[in-house]
Amino acid sequence: MQFSDLNLIKPISRALQDKNYTKPTPIQEKAIPVALSNKDILGIAQTGTGKTAAFSIPIIQKLYKQRCAFDKVAQIKALIVTPTRELAIQIDENISAYAKYTRIKNTVIFGGVKQNPQVEILKKGVHILVATPGRLLDLQNQGFIDLNQINTFVLDEADRMLDMGFIHDIRKLIKLLPTEKQTLFFSATMPPKIAELSAKILRKPTKIEVTPTSTAAETVQQYIYYTNKKSKNDLLLHILDNKEMQQVLLFSRTKHGADKIVKRLKSKKIAALAIHGNKSQNQRQKALGDFKAGKIRILVATDIAARGIDIDKLKFVINYDIPNEAETYVHRIGRSGRAGESGTAISIAEPEENAYVKDIEKLIKKRLIVEKDNPFPQTDKPMTAQEKKEFNKEKQRKKQEFFANRKKKLLAKNRRK
Repeated sequence: MQFSDLNLIKPISRALQDKNYTKPTPIQEKAIPVALSNKDILGIAQTGTGKTAAFSIPIIQKLYKQRCAFDKVAQIKALIVTPTRELAIQIDENISAYAKYTRIKNTVIFGGVKQNPQVEILKKGVHILVATPGRLLDLQNQGFIDLNQINTFVLDEADRMLDMGFIHDIRKLIKLLPTEKQTLFFSATMPPKIAELSAKILRKPTKIEVTPTSTAAETVQQYIYYTNKKSKNDLLLHILDNKEMQQVLLFSRTKHGADKIVKRLKSKKIAALAIHGNKSQNQRQKALGDFKAGKIRILVATDIAARGIDIDKLKFVINYDIPNEAETYVHRIGRSGRAGESGTAISIAEPEENAYVKDIEKLIKKRLIVEKDNPFPQTDKPMTAQEKKEFNKEKQRKKQEFFANRKKKLLAKNRRK
């Protein structure tokens, strides 16, 4: 099937041609006709499957046919809620591209920045609003957002909403929306709370499941290096000796870990930046922009900050830390191999992470390819439960000893004064 077979209006078809879109992805092929018929959708699809176009193209087409572009003051007719600012910005950019020949107005709002510029745009009027939950409810409470005219509501990345603690905000929001509306609900996974939520807000939905959540992208080659904790950094440098790896998204489990990796890479003259929750919005956007533009080679990210990173033809993802949830691994490697492109995922496992690797292989129903060209092979054995308990006890003892000694030094220094 081609986009030309989906009965899209000429302004949208022209915009898609500008982006060299010819063949819809499976989620687009299945969801666009259903959404255009005003039916609710329960979409189960992992990241990188083309969900944004699947829900935004029908919204734009319906608003265009309603002649909303000719309203004296635009009213919010479609609301798209998503968990992170990066993802919200990405969705808004795509809507702008798809709607550029329609005069349909859209904007994005999110927290972490001053609200005044966002409020000024809202006062001028928009048809499509993309938002993160916190800022949306905040501005609605202040009276800057009217939700009474909403006829299409999109809840994107619902499972991540749950992970980030937004489920209560979503429930509050749903109570503020009109009863009569079309709802498009998308989630990569369907845990019980999300299934319960979807059952409450959807009316006789069409279920569209294009890729089972337990399946990693088929276009991604998945390799693993087994090493020791103390050798991880040296092994990473060995991997990065590959000159083909000029654009790499690297995952760290923690914000502090991400900053440490960047510091080490920079010490070796490797251009890198980190993106995580402790960075300001401007820092995060600059890092992402520099990465897309090829100004830096490595973007080091935590899982939450990486949600919404959409980079065309990204070929390499590295898991510096193995995630302790197997489904997180699927989301991570889904950053590459998007829209049918090929990709490579490389994971580095220390002994304590071996169990996580087994969980991943069980979920994706395939073995990761063990890389034999490994100058730092794993020799340490994973700690037993008792060894881990003793290790943590000793770690705590040393920490207490450190702070006790520091306190003594401070007291001695004050006495001398």
